[in-house]
Amino acid sequence: MNIQIVTVGKLKEKYLKQGIEEYTKRLSAYAKIEMIEVADEKAPEQASEAEMLQIKDKEGERILAKLHPDTHVIALAIEGKMLTSEQLSNNIDKLATYGKSKIAFVIGGSLGLSDHVLKRANENLSFSKMTFPHQLMKLVLVEQIYRAFRILRGEPYHK
Repeated sequence: MNIQIVTVGKLKEKYLKQGIEEYTKRLSAYAKIEMIEVADEKAPEQASEAEMLQIKDKEGERILAKLHPDTHVIALAIEGKMLTSEQLSNNIDKLATYGKSKIAFVIGGSLGLSDHVLKRANENLSFSKMTFPHQLMKLVLVEQIYRAFRILRGEPYHK
């Protein structure tokens, strides 16, 4: 299985990079993982609705350019469906069973994802109704994908 994780902005925090690298290394035994970072737009402190929409659209264009037409896209969005780790694992298994060997998880920038990206997504996934820094979500996502593969294989993993 080929998994892309497409995120807006460059990861700067060393502790997050180390965590992501660790889980990416662990995941390599189960799937091919590709991390893609697209440039973020600088947002003024007091951006208007129109400016925020324009920023999300520009970031969205960059995201969409990285997605192949045959890729199953899962967008991380607050309004998405909440799943347990077991349900995420089952979803990944079903995608593989039905020939969807390319999956892309998409994490937007500080303003979220554009409507164009959300429309392109095959499904929306939410980790919480709370808002998290998108860099932290990248670490949480990679850990949950790793956990999903461990669950699929019936391998032990702490609860």
